[in-house]
Amino acid sequence: MRVLINQVAYDLPNVASVAEAVAAAAAKPPFAVAVNLQFVPRTQYQSVALQADDRIEIISPVTGG
Repeated sequence: MRVLINQVAYDLPNVASVAEAVAAAAAKPPFAVAVNLQFVPRTQYQSVALQADDRIEIISPVTGG
């Protein structure tokens, strides 16, 4: 299935979780994840199933002033 991760298309297996999307994007901690604008707690990455055309945002904190 195709999903968008940070506005880039990725092909994932038909049964994929948030954890697989994070791995596909090679995200480096620390980061937060939202699926279709809904925050997903880190403890639920394995259990939250994705659907085709989901929009995943992997957001890293920004420091500075």
